[in-house]
This record gives sequence, structure tokens and C-alpha cells, in this order.
Amino acid sequence: MNKQKIKRIVRQGYARIAEQSSSCCSKRVSCCQNVDRTEHVSKKIGYSESDLKSVPEGANLGLGCGNPVAISSLKLGETVLDLGAGAGFDCFLAARKVGDKGKVIGVDMTPEMIEKAKRNARKGKYKNVEFRLGEIENLPIEDNSIDIVISNCVINLSQNKERVFREAFRVLKPSGRLVVSDIVLLKELPNFIMDNNEAYVGCLAGAVMKDEYMDFIKKEGFHQVEIVDESYFPVGLQKDDPTTAAIIKDSRISPKEIKKIGTSVVSIKVSATKPLDNK
Repeated sequence: MNKQKIKRIVRQGYARIAEQSSSCCSKRVSCCQNVDRTEHVSKKIGYSESDLKSVPEGANLGLGCGNPVAISSLKLGETVLDLGAGAGFDCFLAARKVGDKGKVIGVDMTPEMIEKAKRNARKGKYKNVEFRLGEIENLPIEDNSIDIVISNCVINLSQNKERVFREAFRVLKPSGRLVVSDIVLLKELPNFIMDNNEAYVGCLAGAVMKDEYMDFIKKEGFHQVEIVDESYFPVGLQKDDPTTAAIIKDSRISPKEIKKIGTSVVSIKVSATKPLDNK
């Protein structure tokens, strides 16, 4: 499958999610009763009850694999960039941390998500948050203008991860930080998953091996690159997950076999720093 087709599949998938106001990644599975599941997933990956209650209704779509804001050590007055901001959940959490003198910018390639995020910002009366339509491989952001780049289970969706980290490095100020949560692999996934459209939208088919992911960051010039936390990520592979249901239907394999494949997938939280002198 070529890169442009994959990008189109991902964009269409997340447009559906934005329009359905749910965490469902599959157009073939009913998503009308997923509020409880969204909150359950969010708590399991590191968000608190107060986090969930502090944002506008509809901002949390349950799409993350970690909580980058919790480990980003944000300071008052800082400028934050969120790669793949979705409906704005992490942006709104970051906005509380940086305060009125700080700024949060969310970038997303899906117009429907950007519109949803902007509506949420208006509902929550956020004055220090803005959303921009753009691709994370070609950020609509000035050089050396960002204190910290965050991202939550989005870079795995890109077919050019090296370019994403290169762009993050470009926009960060010297000594700026990168803090991301993402999905990586410990073992290669079988072809029936790697070739499945729903698996691309569900953050599986686009994932790369853990060492490869870390090398991408280091090769772009980041220093102090480390995995802050790592855990198996069974949430997206549970039998009631819409993406998993679609994969099972397409491949005709059992939920038990899908669960075994889940041991190949991990969620990592990575931090890195742009050196003060990057010549």
C-alpha cells in the first residue's frame, strides 16, 4: 500500500471519529455507547479523574496511549506544540499548566478535528490555545519558537517518522524538550494486520520497532533521548475494541490469537532535548 493511500485512509478514519464524537476507529462498529469506555481507557493510560473533568465535553476521544502532559514538567509562560492534537484534550490540559502568559498550539491534518477542537476551545473559553491545520511532517510553525513538543499516539500514524522528528527539532528552541507517548513494536506484526486499513487508523499497522523509533529521534540531533516509561498496550487489542473487532472480522482469526499478538505491542513515553548549541 503506497504512502498517499495510507495517509488518505488515516485522514478519513479520524474525520469519521471527529464527526461521530466517539473513540471508535472503525466505521463498521457502532460507537454510540462509548463514553464509559473512553473514560476507562483514559484512566488506564495515565489520566486522572480531575483531568477528565477539567476539559470541555467531547475533547477527550480516548485515542491516546499515554499522558505526555503528566511527564512534561510544563512551566508557566512556556509555549507548547501538540502534534496531532485531535479534539484538543492534551492541549487543554497543557493550557492549565502554562497559564495565561503561556501558549499552546495544536496541529492536526484533519479539518474535521480542527473544527471540533476550535469548538471545544470556545466552549471552554481558552484564550491561550490555538489550532492549526497542517501535517506533522510539515509543521506550520516558525523555527526555534517552541519550548516543548508533545504528542500522544500520533507519530506512529506517519509514514515519514524521520521527517516528523526533524520538524520537531526545527521548531524547538535550543534546550527545548520533546515528550511523546507512542506505540512501538517488540516483534513484527503479521501481514494480515500490517495490510489492514482499520489497523492503520487504530495505530497498529504504522508502528515500527522500538529501537528503530528511538534511532529516528537520535539521528535528528536530539540529546538525552530516553524511555521514561514502557508498558504493554492491551487496551487497543481488547475484544471489545472496535479496531480489533474489524481486524478479527477481516482476518477471521480468534480473539485469543489477537490477544497473543498484543504482546508484540508496547506503549512508550519518550523524552529528549534539543541541545543548546546544535551546530
